[in-house]
Amino acid sequence: MSFLYVHKDSDFPIQNLPYGIFSSQDNSHPRVGVAIGDHVLDVSAVQNLFTGPIMSKNASVFNESSLNSFMGLGRDAWKETRATLQRLLAANEGVIRDDGNLRSRCLYSMADVQLHLPARIGDYTDFYSSREHATNVGTMFRGKENALMPNWLHLPVGYHGRASSVVVSGTPIRRPCGQTRPDDTKPPVFGPCKLLDMELEMAFFTGPGNKLGEPIPLSKAEDHIFGMVLMNDWSARDIQKWEYVPLGPFLGKNFGTTISPWVVTMDALEPFRCRNVTQDPQPLPYLCHEDPYSFDINLSVSLNVEEVAEPTVICRSNLKNLYWTMKQQLAHHTISGCNIQPGDLLASGTISGSSPDSWGSLIELCWKGTKPIELGNGVTRKFLRDGDEVIINGRCEGDGYHIGFGDCRGKILPAII
Repeated sequence: MSFLYVHKDSDFPIQNLPYGIFSSQDNSHPRVGVAIGDHVLDVSAVQNLFTGPIMSKNASVFNESSLNSFMGLGRDAWKETRATLQRLLAANEGVIRDDGNLRSRCLYSMADVQLHLPARIGDYTDFYSSREHATNVGTMFRGKENALMPNWLHLPVGYHGRASSVVVSGTPIRRPCGQTRPDDTKPPVFGPCKLLDMELEMAFFTGPGNKLGEPIPLSKAEDHIFGMVLMNDWSARDIQKWEYVPLGPFLGKNFGTTISPWVVTMDALEPFRCRNVTQDPQPLPYLCHEDPYSFDINLSVSLNVEEVAEPTVICRSNLKNLYWTMKQQLAHHTISGCNIQPGDLLASGTISGSSPDSWGSLIELCWKGTKPIELGNGVTRKFLRDGDEVIINGRCEGDGYHIGFGDCRGKILPAII
């Protein structure tokens, strides 16, 4: 328990302590913060209290405007930092609690700070790791018999996304323009996307990198996985359909990807590990691991539209639905010798479950535009309209506490024509 009041329904109890980058009215410099209840602890303001063998020599990383340097220090540093923070914020510890001057300098109301992207994202990779999602989309376009491509059950399919357009929650998303071909008998046309979609995803940030040419084996993968965020990988389905053969998504994906601002560490998520999905056929040896590395994280998507007073939940899913684990994703990504760096972002792909209410994209929920999604008061959607806001939430249910991520939200702005 913390000396700070933390509501029982808070995403950020002392068991969580996610990292983010924030600025405040009295200090516009972005710096490292930790969420605790309705407060943000300015870690840079208490860096002198980190007296452990690693962080006493590296506490200056908390002054930086991204988490990259801290991520690069590795698991021992992460664990030492977490233990120090839990001690400093504990109800029976008076170092901050009893020092009014220090409290006024290091604790901010969450409502009074601005949150920024948590990392300088050098590279962003998006996987396609939900069997249910891949099957649904494949069925729509190729038929049930050919839903999964021949490689899908043998490797984590992925593509390299656009890191420069990854934005923090709350950033508006502009409807993209591009080429589409609505009538296959006629030439393509140019204009705003008409089939704008969201995708329910999660992503992890990498820690220490590997040398070029040296893969990260499964046995070492956890040393390189820092923590997780919620993600909405916005998708222009009509643009994507026309452009994606033969090289995959391009303009249909590169206009915006939203992530939540708080990075929840793997140590905070440790109590929620669960069994991996059974994989058949068994993958090749470099992708085989039996230790559990799936996580029981409840996820939801709400749609906030002008015609309805309150946001409507349109999807409930869970990270444990994924077929391929984060360890497998990282091992496959680097098996070629590809080098990762601290702060790279690797995303899950759309997280869909087996039931229709757990499908993590509009193209599934409306089944390619054939089934309107009911939002109440007679209001429906198939794809997103200008002014619509998508809100993604995620939460683990502990014994008397919750581990949450905060909102991942974005509102659609009209296209610039």
